[in-house]
Amino acid sequence: MPKPLHIDQFWNDRISDQLNGLEYGSVLITVHDGRIVQIDRTERKRFDPPASAENRRNGDNPIKSVK
Repeated sequence: MPKPLHIDQFWNDRISDQLNGLEYGSVLITVHDGRIVQIDRTERKRFDPPASAENRRNGDNPIKSVK
């Protein structure tokens, strides 16, 4: 029979801290023997799409090569 998982204010605060400010991503909570043992936060960053193909054909490439 699985052990019941007790989440007190300490763990509520830690989980909330990981969720706070997370725009895109995930929070993974690892449990062993009914106890939280690890919290992993994976954050994704979203960027604007690249310039359109039309701009690239006209030579309006915003990316400059570095030599």
